[in-house]
Amino acid sequence: MQSDDLYLALGDSTGVGVGAKSGGYPDRLLARLRSLRPAARLLNLCSSGATTLDVLQEQVPDALSVRPALITLGIGINDVSHDEIEEAFTNNLEEIAVRLSRLSAPVVISNIPDLACAPAVRALAPARFFERRIEVFNRHIEATAARHGFAYVDLFALSRQALGERPDYFSPDGFHPSDSGYEAWAEVLWPTVRGLFDRSEAAALSQ
Repeated sequence: MQSDDLYLALGDSTGVGVGAKSGGYPDRLLARLRSLRPAARLLNLCSSGATTLDVLQEQVPDALSVRPALITLGIGINDVSHDEIEEAFTNNLEEIAVRLSRLSAPVVISNIPDLACAPAVRALAPARFFERRIEVFNRHIEATAARHGFAYVDLFALSRQALGERPDYFSPDGFHPSDSGYEAWAEVLWPTVRGLFDRSEAAALSQ
């Protein structure tokens, strides 16, 4: 039986909230969800350093044991930074999507932000090097979302517009978001998350 108040988050350190004092974007989305439904709760399976393979092998099995009303998936940053080959990334992502589809819950999948805007990344390699790889991986994320009917949020485009002008969005490590950065991240996801959560509640009430 599906729980009409459970939000399930899958992903990497941005889901954990590394770099911030008060959690990542899932915690901030939960606070917004509780303003609509006080009983909303979060099962956060995100882990620092996770790649698509880690999500597939370590997070998805636990995800399949619950019946959430909503799922968010934010993954790919570490696949890029670890120089994962494109085919492995796409295969892992597709298998994650296939398995999550079994839960019959709405899924919000976000693409990879523009890491070239991060101060720590700019010091390592030319911006265009990272941008090319991210753009290729993001095309696969968008295509996967379309194939499986997942809601897709384009963080890359929005990050390119905002990050270069907001150094306060980065934590002292120059890579992870700060509290204000995660807050902005959640704000971008919120309209899509709210719409799907509302529809999930309406569907549960009609059963």
